[in-house]
Amino acid sequence: MLIKTILNRIEKFKSFIYGTIKYEKITGEDVIVVEVLARKNSKGKCPKCDKCCATYDTQGERDYGYVPVWGTSVCFRYAPRRVHCKEHGVHVEVVPWAEGKEQMTKSYKSFLACWAKRLTWKEVAVIFKTSWESVYRSVKWVVDYGLSHRDWGNVEQIGVDELAVFKGHRYLTCVFQLDKGCRRLLWCGLDRRVKTLLQFFQDFGEERSSKLRFVMSDMWRPYLKVIKKKAVNALNILDRFHIVKKFNEAVDEVRRQEVRTLKAEDKENVLINGRWLLLKKPANLSQKQTTRLSKLLKINLASVKAYLMREDFQRFWMYKSATWANKFLEDWAARTMKSNLEPMKKVAKMLCSHKSLILNWFVAKGELSSGPVEGLNNKAKLAIRKAYGFRTLNCLQVALYHQLGALKEPPVTHRFC
Repeated sequence: MLIKTILNRIEKFKSFIYGTIKYEKITGEDVIVVEVLARKNSKGKCPKCDKCCATYDTQGERDYGYVPVWGTSVCFRYAPRRVHCKEHGVHVEVVPWAEGKEQMTKSYKSFLACWAKRLTWKEVAVIFKTSWESVYRSVKWVVDYGLSHRDWGNVEQIGVDELAVFKGHRYLTCVFQLDKGCRRLLWCGLDRRVKTLLQFFQDFGEERSSKLRFVMSDMWRPYLKVIKKKAVNALNILDRFHIVKKFNEAVDEVRRQEVRTLKAEDKENVLINGRWLLLKKPANLSQKQTTRLSKLLKINLASVKAYLMREDFQRFWMYKSATWANKFLEDWAARTMKSNLEPMKKVAKMLCSHKSLILNWFVAKGELSSGPVEGLNNKAKLAIRKAYGFRTLNCLQVALYHQLGALKEPPVTHRFC
C-alpha cells in the first residue's frame, strides 16, 4: 500500500491533495517529504473570520513535521497562500493540519503528547528524533485545549494539599476533585499562602464554591482560614494521613532523644536499627521484625510508651458516633498530658485545638478519605520526575495538568496511540 493511499485514508483535508512523495536529506537525516497542494480553483481561508477569500500571492514552501513512519521522519511540504480579506486585509491562509507558524502538524503534536504520558519527555524526544522543546510545545497545546474546554460542574468534594517543588522550601498548592468516578487535578498554584488558595476560589467561582459539600485538607492554618471563608457550606475534614504523620514524627523524636540518652549514659542501645519497628504498621512487619518488636515492648522505654500511645489512639477511628469519639479524644489527651513525653503532649494539644474539624470525619460518616489525595499527590511527584528539565512554574503546571487533569483532548483527523 502506498504512503499516499494511507494518508488519504487517515489524513484527508478538504480543498487539499497530496502530490509527490520522495526521500530527502534534511540536516543529515533521511526524511520522507510529502508534497501538499491546494486544489484547483480552491480559495484559502482568512485566519480572522474563517471565510474563503481570493488569493493575494503565494509564499515560499514550509515543512511541517508529521508522525514518523517505520522509524523514518515525515514532513508535509506546502507553500501557503496569502489571502485578501475585504474585512481584515491580507493574511496567510489557515491550513487544517497546523496552527499559525507552528512547524508541527496537529497529529504529530497529539502523537508526542500521548507518548509523553507514558515516557519521560526526554525519552520521547530521543525516540522520535525531535527536541525536548517540541515535546513540551506539544503537551502544552493539548493542555491549553483541555483547560479551555474543562467542565467544572458537579464538583462537590475537593482535597487541598501542598507539594514540594524546585529547591529549598518552595511548595505548590494542589486542589483535587475527589468525587467518585471523577478524581482529577482541578487547579495548582505556587506557594501555600492565603492568596494562593484564594486565587483558586476566585477561578472556581462563588456559585460553584457554595455547592461544595466536603473539603479535605491538612492542618496548615492559611488553608483552614481560606476554606472557612470561601467554602461556607462545605464540611472541612482534616486529612487523617497528616494526623498519623504527626504521631509518627512524635514517636520518632522520642526514639531519637532516648538513643542519645542511652549513648551518653553508656548503656546498651536496644533501639539501634529500631526506627521502622516503631513506625510501620504491625500488619506490615516481617516475621523477624514482629519477633524483635515483641521483645522490645517488654522493656520499659519512653519510645515504647510513645508507641503504645499512638496505637491506643487508633481506636478513635473505629467509633461510629462523633459524641463517643469526642469523649475518647478528651480522655486520651488528658492521659497524654500527664506523661513526661513532650512530643506526644504537643500532638495532644494539636488534636484538641482542631477537635471540631477532626470530628467532622464522623459527621461525613467516612464518605471522604485522604487516600485519593495522597494517591494523586504521589502521581503528581511522578509526573514532575518524568518531565525532566523544567525550570518554570508554567512548565511544571503543564506537566501536572497533562498527567492528572483528565482533560479533553483536541480533535485530530486520526489517533495514533
